[in-house]
Amino acid sequence: MAVQPNILFIVLDTMRRDRLSIYGHDRDTSPQLDAFAQNATLFERAVSAAQWTVPSHASMFTGAYPSTHGLTQADGLLPRAYPLLAELLRGEGYDTVAFCNNPLVGVLNHGLQRGFNRFYNYASAAPFRPTEQQRSRLHREALHLFRRYLARPLGNQFAHSDFLFRMSLNPLFVPYWTRLINYKGNTAHSIDDLMNYWRQQSAGGSEKPLFAFLNLMGSHMPYNPPQDTLDRVAPEIRHDRHTYTFMRRFNSEAARWASPTDPPLQDWERETLNHFYDAEIASQDAHLGRLLKWLKDSDTLDNTLVVICADHGEGHGDHEFVGHGFVVYQELVHVPLIIHYPERYPSGKRVLNTVSTRRLFHSVLEVANITPPNTAEGAPSLALSELAHGASDPEQNIAMAEAFPPLTFLNVIQHRNAASIQRLRLQNTRRALYQDHHKLAVVGQQVEGLFNIATDPTDSHNVAAQEPAILSATRRILAMQVNKAESQRVEAASSTAEVDESVVDHLRALGYIE
Repeated sequence: MAVQPNILFIVLDTMRRDRLSIYGHDRDTSPQLDAFAQNATLFERAVSAAQWTVPSHASMFTGAYPSTHGLTQADGLLPRAYPLLAELLRGEGYDTVAFCNNPLVGVLNHGLQRGFNRFYNYASAAPFRPTEQQRSRLHREALHLFRRYLARPLGNQFAHSDFLFRMSLNPLFVPYWTRLINYKGNTAHSIDDLMNYWRQQSAGGSEKPLFAFLNLMGSHMPYNPPQDTLDRVAPEIRHDRHTYTFMRRFNSEAARWASPTDPPLQDWERETLNHFYDAEIASQDAHLGRLLKWLKDSDTLDNTLVVICADHGEGHGDHEFVGHGFVVYQELVHVPLIIHYPERYPSGKRVLNTVSTRRLFHSVLEVANITPPNTAEGAPSLALSELAHGASDPEQNIAMAEAFPPLTFLNVIQHRNAASIQRLRLQNTRRALYQDHHKLAVVGQQVEGLFNIATDPTDSHNVAAQEPAILSATRRILAMQVNKAESQRVEAASSTAEVDESVVDHLRALGYIE
């Protein structure tokens, strides 16, 4: 076994844990991932540090909670005081490359791309793929001019006009721009490109180990799964025109993708979202299976750490919300986590400890034999490998999730349903504190609920009144966790991210940046 193995870090964007068959879903949504997990270590209680993409990725890439790293808005900028995984790995000889389908990670220059030798982006009107270098110089120049002189000026118009922004959310336009800008990227292309890149690196005799980051957006809205996959996953709706009509309408109403449900969705509407979401998972799983099979068949898996996780989940009317903008309920922050590296992570092991996904930072560095920065001498490792072997947890089975409300989503809701902002306290930061079987959820300083997740995995029964001692203890622990995280924060020199001019238009049109 080489001292520095290859590392493949896969984020299944917007993937609910409870919709994977390996975690008990009654539908066979993820047969390829299930088979892979049988020979890996599976974590039963992984908790995302945040409820949406940008702060969650920042936590996985820095090892810090959002209250520490401060990257909680799409137009934020991560201070250089927080070195990223890719930076640390590249500094120790790794070839670092990303294949990203999420525009929030692959487009905004908020700092998350630091350290990557190459960062390929598939979500754009003009995607950037490895094959672009094979095009003629004239073709490349044309793409550059398109990105700079058409995409950016158009985006600026949407950025500075509230009327244009709201018009872009009109159901008549949404189906067109989501296709035009490849909003969900291209799962097949990104996986093909990753495998080809890896093959070429191996064929070229490179002595550098590879760190590859892959973000897949298949299970994000809008939902348009292949018909054959939908027929297999949800055959009961095959001839239900009512269901298809609702889904087409919902796909076109982008303003509803991250909003409270007012009025609440009917049961059949929630089920429709579930059917199509499950089919999207199954479709993506088939592509993921090609990559996992190639790793095994090419013997690449033998010397590769594979991390498969989600940045967050998704709401389908649960707790009055759709999307992943505001809350810390289980459907958003209880996420899947699978690690394959037999030297440190036993095959077929299920870990019951509660762990934060921010600890993936420490876990990857441990396998690469890199000491995390600012580690005090004698401090216990936060890597997850020891838990996989039954050791005690230095964090005492405590994990925190933080939901800083995305301001741009609030702006959308202000025009749609301003009254719900105050009624649901959407402007307040929400947090969850997990310890063992209990979970405390708060909004601002007020308790939203205390839940026993061992018996209540969907946060349906608030037991705060019945468990005053546990409530008091978890509130004290949460306060200490927040104070610790905030005390470690380093302020950014600038609070606004730079934006890659090549694809800025669709981010502004979506309202992710002003």
